Amino acid sequence: MNIKLKINNKYYSIEISPGEFLLETLRRLGFKGSKKGCESGYCGACTILLNGKPVNSCMVFTAQAEEVPILTIEGLGTQDLPDPLQKNFVELGAVQCGYCTPGLLLSAKSLLNRNPSPTEEEVKEALGGNLCRCTGYIKPLEAVLKTADELKGKG
Repeated sequence: MNIKLKINNKYYSIEISPGEFLLETLRRLGFKGSKKGCESGYCGACTILLNGKPVNSCMVFTAQAEEVPILTIEGLGTQDLPDPLQKNFVELGAVQCGYCTPGLLLSAKSLLNRNPSPTEEEVKEALGGNLCRCTGYIKPLEAVLKTADELKGKG
């Protein structure tokens, strides 16, 4: 069946099979920043924002996302103009192997969009669905809190 997806503010028309998962569709469209990890919704490597909320794209049928705004890591920022979260993840060393980074960033982005002044516990909870074997979670936590502080200064 043919459906229309809104990814990073751009529409795509694509032929899908009824049981196709969104992660697979995104990768076929060239959005490979969302990683294929556990394929069971446990690791968070495939996290995207669906209508502003973090979801595991390996667990969402593509048809469920028809015309619902999707944000992938490719739509968060650019190398020349990174999102403040991306800048702080790099500056504070929250990016190591990079496999979990897209999911962590998008989970953090959703949190800061909903709550621009999160507590440490709220950040921990927001990032709780993303497994990271390299950073120990301290650096990503610091990067999110620093971004929140910086955004407060601009408000």
